[in-house]
Amino acid sequence: MKMISREKEIYRVTLVGSAGNVALLAFKFVAGILGHSSAMMADAVHSLSDFLTDIVVLVFVGISAKPQDTSHDYGHGKFETFASFLIALALVGAATGIVVSGGVKLLAWWGGDELEAPGWIALWAALLSIAVKELLYQYTVRKGRKLNSQVMIANAWHHRSDALSSIGAAIGIGGAIWLGRRWTVLDPLASIVVGLMLVRVALQLMKVSVGELTECSLPAETEQEIVDIIGEFPDVQEPHNLRTRRIGSRIAIEVHVRMDGNQPLLAVHERASAIERKLKEHFGERTHVTIHMEPIKKQDTL
Repeated sequence: MKMISREKEIYRVTLVGSAGNVALLAFKFVAGILGHSSAMMADAVHSLSDFLTDIVVLVFVGISAKPQDTSHDYGHGKFETFASFLIALALVGAATGIVVSGGVKLLAWWGGDELEAPGWIALWAALLSIAVKELLYQYTVRKGRKLNSQVMIANAWHHRSDALSSIGAAIGIGGAIWLGRRWTVLDPLASIVVGLMLVRVALQLMKVSVGELTECSLPAETEQEIVDIIGEFPDVQEPHNLRTRRIGSRIAIEVHVRMDGNQPLLAVHERASAIERKLKEHFGERTHVTIHMEPIKKQDTL
């Protein structure tokens, strides 16, 4: 897939999510006010964070799609990774806010305060949010994996985090409606559990982003695939000094190999080009490949 078409696809998917976030954001705030539900108001704030992360995606994906230039010899792919980090950071903040808010309500209930029972409109808003946000998660994560976009996958998890927080809100609101005022404590309890789940997801996303930003090597199984591909060429021996990393949606491979030192330079060059083509066929046309050829010395063959 060409870079510009990939960029347009990311924009299109993100705009679909943004439209859903804006609609839910407005409905949740109205439902929270009319339904006297603090849980739904907190859920609306979470949807607001989703909308803000959509803006981050739209800004940074445009930057990361720029080709290499004199200031960025390897392109601008790291900006997409940086955007993924910001989204994960925003998710940590949103999840922490949910936990703190639930904790404050729980302490107030424990101290004897009576939590206000919400109305039916708040419950319907929560149920609608669960359905819409789960659909947006499935749509975005599928497209993100297809386009190999970490920022889209991170944004997809933001959609699911909103669905999960809506589940917590629905449990609390539904419990308060059906079981009476004594059970309004279900709202803060559920929000704390969901918030902790979201913190865990956010930290996992952040770990991936930090790994890429700090030049973490590709997984061992991926590096073994690289060695296996090189091994398909019988006249090339001893791949070593393998270095790998991810640059946004593409990967970079640097490796040293050995060939018969008596081979003409043209033959060595053609073999290096063949290996490069094979690696790009497997890992994508935008893969950055650097192959250093070394001669096999006489003592190496003895």
